[in-house]
Amino acid sequence: MIEPESISKLIPVLLLLILGIIESLGGLYFNDKRSKNDLTIELVCLTILPTLIQPTILAFVLFVMDLWFPFYEDYVINSFLLWHILAFIIFDDLTQYFWHRFSHENAFMWKLHRPHHVVEEMGVLVTYRNAFLYYAFMPGIWFSAILIFLGMTEVYLYYIPIKVSIILLAHSEIKWDRFLYKYKILHPLAWIVERTISTPCTHYAHHGLTAEDGVSNPNGNYGNLLFFWDVLFGTAKITRKYPTRFGAWNKMKEPWYVQLFFPIIKSKDPSSELHSIKTDIDYDPSTDYKDFNIKKFSEKC
Repeated sequence: MIEPESISKLIPVLLLLILGIIESLGGLYFNDKRSKNDLTIELVCLTILPTLIQPTILAFVLFVMDLWFPFYEDYVINSFLLWHILAFIIFDDLTQYFWHRFSHENAFMWKLHRPHHVVEEMGVLVTYRNAFLYYAFMPGIWFSAILIFLGMTEVYLYYIPIKVSIILLAHSEIKWDRFLYKYKILHPLAWIVERTISTPCTHYAHHGLTAEDGVSNPNGNYGNLLFFWDVLFGTAKITRKYPTRFGAWNKMKEPWYVQLFFPIIKSKDPSSELHSIKTDIDYDPSTDYKDFNIKKFSEKC
């Protein structure tokens, strides 16, 4: 019998492979929009997050908690299951919403998050494109480790594959939510789904190049697992249309290791905003891209 821990790891990996293969067969990763530098960033991120960053944080937190607070180990293991679920939704997903939002409102944080947005097309490999420090200091990862120490491991093993699967599907080129809008009988279900979890329609809008197209919402639609946070905090934009142009106006030309390990490694180019923690050309992440002719940059879902 396969252990729950193995299943928890296997489901996201299998989904990633399936989506990646389907996208590759469609030619997504073999066009001029994606450079070798892009693919290197994506593969490195997909590797170091689950094999280095998350395990290191977990080991460190468990060591410290066991050293300083040993009497709290498995302290809530027998408490009401619903509290465990709510704990991860609040301390992991809600904090990630605010972390993500902060990275669009703060110039330094944007430098750590920028690799995620400069790609000009959606795809499952875009999902975890972020600088090393973006994940190393992500509150949700640290809080999750504490919750595991407190005895919520069982819920975590089910929560994580569900969350990761929804995030992968929201970034994938495969617009799985299209059928919800195609058939009128499903529209009530669509209304609930699009306001509850992240979908391609709502998350594509976050990656859209500019709000000028009437569809994109670069400074909103921050939800990861739950889109409900955007609805609750007023950052939601639901149009039931997909943007057709993605990216960010301050394109990156730096090598992959500078983008991923800034500010530990900085750009040698004085004209790059990754040349220093603070430069005269720092991008204001709240500024929208408007330097193009507004046409029909959206298609109906």
